[in-house]
Amino acid sequence: MLTDLQGNILSGATAESLDLYSRSAEAFNLYRGDPVTPLDQAIEVAPDFAMARILRAYLFALATEPDAAEAARADVAAVKSYRLNDREASHVAALDHLLSGEWSAGACALDRHNMRYPHDLLALQAGHLTDFYRANARDLRDRIARVLPKWTPDIPGYSIVLGLYAFGLEETGAYARAEATGRDALDRQPLDCWAHHAVAHVMEMQGRAEDGIGWMTVREPHWAGEDNLFKVHNWWHLALCHLDLGQTERALALYDGPIRQERSPVVLDMVDASALLWRLHLTGQDVGNRWQELAEAWDSHADGKLYPFNDWHAVMAYLGAGRGDRIDRLLSALRDNDASREASVWARQTGLPLVEGFIAFWRGDYGTAVERLHPARFIANGFGGSHAQRDIIDWTLTEAALRGGYRDVAEGLAHERLATKPFSPLNRAFLNRATALGDRPRQVA
Repeated sequence: MLTDLQGNILSGATAESLDLYSRSAEAFNLYRGDPVTPLDQAIEVAPDFAMARILRAYLFALATEPDAAEAARADVAAVKSYRLNDREASHVAALDHLLSGEWSAGACALDRHNMRYPHDLLALQAGHLTDFYRANARDLRDRIARVLPKWTPDIPGYSIVLGLYAFGLEETGAYARAEATGRDALDRQPLDCWAHHAVAHVMEMQGRAEDGIGWMTVREPHWAGEDNLFKVHNWWHLALCHLDLGQTERALALYDGPIRQERSPVVLDMVDASALLWRLHLTGQDVGNRWQELAEAWDSHADGKLYPFNDWHAVMAYLGAGRGDRIDRLLSALRDNDASREASVWARQTGLPLVEGFIAFWRGDYGTAVERLHPARFIANGFGGSHAQRDIIDWTLTEAALRGGYRDVAEGLAHERLATKPFSPLNRAFLNRATALGDRPRQVA
């Protein structure tokens, strides 16, 4: 029986298809190169190669795009007719949960899978991304902590596991260990984009904007190549460093350059684009007609059903572009979701208040924005990306309090932000503006 590099048996594989599968798996591990085409070829060469379809299903399911999800469902349906070993059947069960909008059930299934098959690197990475999408910081860390003692440096993929662990440590606030672990991973594999971005997150959370710029600049050859699937997100991190230093023109130049010049239709890239334009708008930067192009790109992805984190970012672009029809359609979809699915619960309980709060802010109804966004910002361990990504909620909330004249709210939020980033020029400016509002606090209705 043929096995992958970590020793896991691969049903239906041939020597030729195994080579193609290994190339795809490495591309996925590093977010570098095309992981899909080799799988297409592997399946053509070996139609009964179960893990080739399973890996392709994960790639599509984790894209959080409606069309990709349908392609993943087709692969899962096909592989169910194969003769599967226990590990492969366990993967299929986890995929069924994910594709049904039950992200936590899928993550828990992969928890058990990872404990039973600790050297299944695909399952570790897929589970880690699932934890990321549901914003479960604890499992981002502990999914890897449970199995790390089973790994040694001589096992292929060890550096990738370290990179995953680094991000989990960062999201749980263990910044020194996260940075050390991420740097260790990169010493072993300099092309690991996830490990690089874990260290970038540490610097973002600690308010080390100058260090962040240096980190991104020195290592740019390793993460900014054309074949790098994570390059836009890393450019976004560099833009955040410039924004924290008040260098809005540099951030806008990055948007026009490597972040959006290719008009990427990949939803993860579009999330970064929406989030950066919104932040630039908050600083008072005129972003012109950039919203229009981005809004059109969102039309084929935002459905109000699959993943509300994406829908919320689509609404940012629709607001900027004046696309009221699309906003109304998404509001209706978020409100009408079937409450039996976890993704639907996310949509109604958190996605909808976020969208309503951002709409209110855009329209100058700052009291409503504060009302909606203050409870909605406690999103951690609910759904939706990283601490750095979710900071846009707090930034918008603070700006709404300032513009609405709610001094007590604005001052409290500014102190909160300064407690975590005491040297941030942006946060210091928030406090100065709050203090300048005067001594008569205005109450939120």
